Amino acid sequence: MSLQTHLAELERKHRQLEEAIAQAAARPSSDTLSVTELKRKKLLLKEEIERVRMTMPQPTLH
Repeated sequence: MSLQTHLAELERKHRQLEEAIAQAAARPSSDTLSVTELKRKKLLLKEEIERVRMTMPQPTLH
């Protein structure tokens, strides 16, 4: 799997978690622990996205 593909997959998962958090928070009976766990997973994905971006070669300007 290329770095671009891996990055796109991580970003897709991050968006899905964002949507899940919004939906859970909108429910009056939302479980605080579940929302906290989703937020933790989202943060871990964000950190992984940043690590992948740092390893990608930078485009050169000519």
